[in-house]
Amino acid sequence: MPGTPDLCHPETVHPAASPQAEADKIAAELAAIARSGMVLPGSITQRRTRCGRRNCGCHADPPRLHGPYWQWTRKVAAKTICRWLSPDQHDDYQPWIDNDRRLRELLARLEALGIAAFDADPRWQQRRRTSPAAPPGRPAEPEPAPPDNVGTARLTCGRPSTQPSYPQLRAKREDLSSSEK
Repeated sequence: MPGTPDLCHPETVHPAASPQAEADKIAAELAAIARSGMVLPGSITQRRTRCGRRNCGCHADPPRLHGPYWQWTRKVAAKTICRWLSPDQHDDYQPWIDNDRRLRELLARLEALGIAAFDADPRWQQRRRTSPAAPPGRPAEPEPAPPDNVGTARLTCGRPSTQPSYPQLRAKREDLSSSEK
């Protein structure tokens, strides 16, 4: 129908702010990252180390540590993988790491836009009817009454328990009143 607005369209769902304009900005930034062609997960850190020679300046007070050395670290299958980089490699790969971080930020913003649009849907504001709509030809069924034993210690889906609850966990009691003399 021409007079009925599309309730799922982002402008209809969240008209106060323009999520489509925000999504367009995010898409432009994502396209720029894609044009660069390189994304590298992980991080690059600068390390300075001590050597094993006793008389070296790295053991002095204050120490003059060796380096800087550059280390790329990432996770693969829940294990940390590290590689040492040359200064040239550091200069080449740092923008790739930055692209990865920016990509993750943009994805989080895009997800936040989707969640905001989902939460702002006017259909969430409507009160739920007392019974769901019945299929044609069938009367609507009333909602079942809550069971009487709600709040008992065990969850039994409203039915009485047929088994004792965990007999292996009960404390063993001994009768100590009748002691043999």
